[in-house]
Amino acid sequence: MDFAYRIKNAYIFLLAVFASPVEIIAQVKNAAISAVVIDSSSNEPVGFASAALLRQESMSYVKGMQTVDDGKIQFTDVAPGTYAVRITYIGYEDYLRSGIIVQAGRDINLGNISLKPSGELLEEVVVQGTPPAMELGIDRKIFNVAQSTISVGGTASDLLANVPSLQVDVDGSVSLRGSSSVRVLIDGRESAMAGSDITQLLQAMPANSIERIEVVTNPSSRYDAEGQSGIINIVLKKEARGGFNGGVNASAGSYDNYNAGFNLNLRNEKFNYFGNYNFNRRNNVGDGLNSTRQFSNNSLTENSSESNHLGLNHSVRLGTDYYVTDKTLIGFSGNLSLRGNARNDDMFYSYFGHPELSGTSSRFSRQDEDDIGFDLNFDLKHEFVREGEEIVANVAFGRDSEEGVNVFDQTFTDPSAVQDLRVNNTSEDGRNLNLQLDYVRPFGEDNKLEAGYRSIIRRSDDTQRSEYLDSGAGEMLPDYAISNDFNMESIVHALYTNYQRKLTEQFGIQVGLRAEQAYLNTEYLSFDPDIAPTDRSATGRLDYFRIYPSIFLTQEFGEGNQLQASYTRRVSRPRGWQVNPFIDVSDPMNIQQGNPNLLPEDIHSFELSYAKFWDAVMLTTSAYYRRVNDVVQPIITTVEGMDGVTFSQWQNISRNEAAGLELISKVDFSKKVDAMFNANLFHTRFHGSEAFNIDPTEGFNWNANVTANYRIMSSLSAQARAEYQAPRVMAQGKGIEQFVVNAGVRWDVLDRKASILFNVRDLFNQRRWGGYTQTQQFYRYFENRGMRRMFMVTLNYRFGRQDFEREERRNNGMEDDFNGGGEQF
Repeated sequence: MDFAYRIKNAYIFLLAVFASPVEIIAQVKNAAISAVVIDSSSNEPVGFASAALLRQESMSYVKGMQTVDDGKIQFTDVAPGTYAVRITYIGYEDYLRSGIIVQAGRDINLGNISLKPSGELLEEVVVQGTPPAMELGIDRKIFNVAQSTISVGGTASDLLANVPSLQVDVDGSVSLRGSSSVRVLIDGRESAMAGSDITQLLQAMPANSIERIEVVTNPSSRYDAEGQSGIINIVLKKEARGGFNGGVNASAGSYDNYNAGFNLNLRNEKFNYFGNYNFNRRNNVGDGLNSTRQFSNNSLTENSSESNHLGLNHSVRLGTDYYVTDKTLIGFSGNLSLRGNARNDDMFYSYFGHPELSGTSSRFSRQDEDDIGFDLNFDLKHEFVREGEEIVANVAFGRDSEEGVNVFDQTFTDPSAVQDLRVNNTSEDGRNLNLQLDYVRPFGEDNKLEAGYRSIIRRSDDTQRSEYLDSGAGEMLPDYAISNDFNMESIVHALYTNYQRKLTEQFGIQVGLRAEQAYLNTEYLSFDPDIAPTDRSATGRLDYFRIYPSIFLTQEFGEGNQLQASYTRRVSRPRGWQVNPFIDVSDPMNIQQGNPNLLPEDIHSFELSYAKFWDAVMLTTSAYYRRVNDVVQPIITTVEGMDGVTFSQWQNISRNEAAGLELISKVDFSKKVDAMFNANLFHTRFHGSEAFNIDPTEGFNWNANVTANYRIMSSLSAQARAEYQAPRVMAQGKGIEQFVVNAGVRWDVLDRKASILFNVRDLFNQRRWGGYTQTQQFYRYFENRGMRRMFMVTLNYRFGRQDFEREERRNNGMEDDFNGGGEQF
């Protein structure tokens, strides 16, 4: 079945879904209130103004935030009702807007809010708090990038490492609540620019190209079912302010790390044009150690390593939104990423007690890769006459290709051992197609139906050709054992429906169902001329249909007090690098290989969340339980006939269970000091596997972090973050503890049009990732530091005017329709 035929079937599938009328009653949905705070005389955005959302009848506090550099405010997850918005800032008169009526599922844009100067001197007034790093909701968290001083000048990986609930290890792998099986999206969609490994894109993407990060821990059936622990959505910057505006930035740091970029935006009554360019030079200098003892012969292998990974990334984003009518919006956008990587890894081995090897050896790895990726997006939104009824469509196509060469050269002091020289040439070519249609139909204020369709079609072709030095012949010869092609096709067709209803004034229910038909087709091709042509290929087929239900029960208890219980079923499908059977010999003593026969993980997730908001304290608490069937884990064994060598391959091993408690709290200690606290405590149980001789294991795990802000004066602020991760239980061992401190200072100059920032990541230079693996055959301890302490200085400069008046119809909901994220996952 070819690619075009599958696309045709996808469109037939789409028409079948929406050809039949649906007459189901659904439920209320909360909305968002947004605005832009500007100076009444200069029309420039006002940064760091305090904004509060109040209930109209009692003028009691509901939630609050502060504007970022562009003056934007946004209150998300606002229940239907009547509200007021109060804006305060030093040097300006207080602003109060009353009678804001929020209707079910209907976002409100208040447009520009003008603050009038009061004539007070800035130095004589105390600032009303510091910018919050995150907006907390009962089912999601929104991390505002512009207010994270410690992340400025870094990459998306550095940024994610500073988000509560998330952890990023030394290799860039992202975990949510202790699980690395998390769905990472770019603007609500899987990015083709990432190729076979999203971590490479995250380590290349500059943090200053990102507007916000959204974390959903137990997504409903409306969202993609992929991901064991939830969804992380990275929303890229796209301005929507009137007139012409923009900004430039530049960063320089230790180990010759640099970032630079600019963004431009032009908005008039019918069109919004936006674009940006970013350059990132990332140089990671690290080290590590490894010790493996084999029980059968009591031999010991030790090695230390030094690494230098240099990445050069150029990224471009261009787009336009066209307001056809006051009810119809069309958007076009494109992203381009050019990446080059030079990875140098030096390993130094010592051998003790080996029957066939002694002394030491040195192994030098030099890898160069060039990568180009792009994606193109078409978006359409149409609002019907019925208030709240709308349809949103998206078509996205992307491609990523990579060419690389890796040279390994290992020499031994043992005269009986020969030089190991190997050259691997690799290439990857991946294509993604996303087709999506979402429909929303309200039935009164307390009922709503959501339905939709989505198809994701991915194809990738990977090639590896390896040559080795034949010492006797003195020439390079092909190594057919690890030279091959691997082609993969992953297809998912999905239908969903979501029913929402508010049964009483304070109790609501949401039930949903998502049906997915998934295919995973693989083909392995050998180049070995000694194998008969008919036997050179091996194919794999995985074809399964699953239903993913979800249910949410929400109870409100008066002002700022809410409880929610939820259940969802999810899936974690094998990724390209997990099923790719290419043999990785970058470390000849620890060989790795993918497994094309992996089954998808089946996840059942329960969560009970409580949210409480006081004037100076915000608190969310979540108790959760997660059961994973057909768990995918790397299984490590020794290699028969290869002294001291271990072999790692991904396998399905029975199931595991995790039960935990997470707490997140934002506390305003004073007008100058606030802090965000996060702790995650969970118990993990692996049921083991008789097939792989893995005994059951269980243990308690926990991690905690705190981010503190101190407003020194009106133009000077400081931020610090400390994180601790306790030793973590793994299927075949345990991890080591980690403790990391990041800190930064921000100074606003030139009437707040510019900022100078200084930060340091891993202040005490002690971040490590590692642990031990123990089986009946061997014991291995490993430790790695992928990046040493980093100092960074950044300069941001903002410019622009707002000289076009927006039409009134656009002030009521069309401004951020295609800004990514939200519910377009």
